[in-house]
Amino acid sequence: MAAGLALVIGAGAPAGADTNAPGLSSTLDQILADTRLDGAQVGVVVRDAETGETLYDHNGSLREVPASSTKLITSAAAMALLGPDYRFSTDVLTTGSQRGPVLHGDLYLRGTGDPTMLAEDYDQLAAEIAAAGIHRVDGDLVADDTRFDNTRLGFSWAWDDEPYYYSSQISPLTVAPNTDYDAGNVIVHVEPGAAAGDQAKVSLQPATDYVTIDNRVTTVAAGGARSVDVEREHGTNTIHITGTMPTNGAASDTWSTVSEPTGLAADVFAKALKAHGVKLSGRTRLGEATPQDAQTLATHPSMSLKDLLTPFLKLSNNNHAEVLVKAIGYQLKGSGSWSAGLSAIGGFLRTVGIDPTTLRQVDGSGLSRADMISPAQFATLLSAVRSEPWFQDWYDALPIACNPDRMGGGTLRSRMCGTPAAVNLHGKTGSMTGVSGLSGYVTDADGRKLVFSMLSNDYVSSSVKGVEDAVGAALASYSVHSTAAPALRSRSAVEPSSGNRATDDGAALECSWLKPATC
Repeated sequence: MAAGLALVIGAGAPAGADTNAPGLSSTLDQILADTRLDGAQVGVVVRDAETGETLYDHNGSLREVPASSTKLITSAAAMALLGPDYRFSTDVLTTGSQRGPVLHGDLYLRGTGDPTMLAEDYDQLAAEIAAAGIHRVDGDLVADDTRFDNTRLGFSWAWDDEPYYYSSQISPLTVAPNTDYDAGNVIVHVEPGAAAGDQAKVSLQPATDYVTIDNRVTTVAAGGARSVDVEREHGTNTIHITGTMPTNGAASDTWSTVSEPTGLAADVFAKALKAHGVKLSGRTRLGEATPQDAQTLATHPSMSLKDLLTPFLKLSNNNHAEVLVKAIGYQLKGSGSWSAGLSAIGGFLRTVGIDPTTLRQVDGSGLSRADMISPAQFATLLSAVRSEPWFQDWYDALPIACNPDRMGGGTLRSRMCGTPAAVNLHGKTGSMTGVSGLSGYVTDADGRKLVFSMLSNDYVSSSVKGVEDAVGAALASYSVHSTAAPALRSRSAVEPSSGNRATDDGAALECSWLKPATC
């Protein structure tokens, strides 16, 4: 889908004005002349973070599709509106009465949005029920996901993205397969059978019967082809697995979304109850509210929001962004919906000097191509939040260039290595086909903190990450005391990082769109 029309908005430089720093301007102009950007819509804004002085503005007021750069707005709004210490809770309640080892009445499992719930957390809740002396529930298990509305996918999200981990459905009652916290997903683990000709072995994390596995993977002789394809059938919970795996082949792990993740959470909890000796006599019911007079039997609080920011921003987790939008809507507007949450976020934007009527935000993650934001507006946000009491936690949660730790460098951990931007630049990445962005903070050669935003739309090269890296390196090299343009440092500053699937001569995907632990 093509990006929308670019219109003049926001706080960019007036048309025809030359506010650019001469040495920096010539360097950045040279970088933006890269042929990978031919025919593209590109906007770049650089400002002094302390004074607000604009050092460079190239089409900075153009609205562009921001992709995951949108998470800058969502995360900052969440810190401001929910607070750094905000926590979700997952609760087990009942309106029944316990007589000996029997609970007479329904058992309610109520979620409030926690995207970090793991199978072991549901196991702990079940253990608490068993520890209370309950061995049988003479009633149903009711999964209460009514904190949010029942719209599971965002506005204009692509239907063909639905099976993939980054487009998981949004429910306030969910489960994540591991500590990447990709809620609403299962990990499909495939390993070879004992001998050539055998069917491959498949298991799920978390273990569940909620999905149906169609296993068509054949084990082949050692040295044979290893090719495993996993895809959930549209509109169902049937996961088709095809391909071949050699007897000496390494196991394969693939993330797959589920349809209606409330049911997955309920299934995981029911299995945990059984494992702890608690028998459910009734059936599982989904989507019913817990009565107001219900008594709490067990509860699990999430990590604080300031801690959640790390997996959210470092790994660019789309589900976290959308959960936070709906949580904001519930807390501030009384409705756990996208429209309520985005309305509250619009109010936050006004407090940092951005008119929300001059941009378009339709989701929290940037997965929609209907989002439209300018680099100048990102720069305004980045400058304004530096005075907030929660800023340091938010800043630390941004990916850091060339920090090799996965939860330090995040989506930037293999980029800008060997340049002054390494372990200096903190920023948020974003990419979709024909869309790329990098916005954040960098300290220049004089020790001055800069804010910057670069958005590129409508390019046809496979990636422009190398161009962004060159911009980041140039900003880190810049000195106001030098009239010479900073030199472009090395190929690592201008070529795509190893976080991409391939070089610009082939198909490339940003690290955050890939799932292997090495990414």
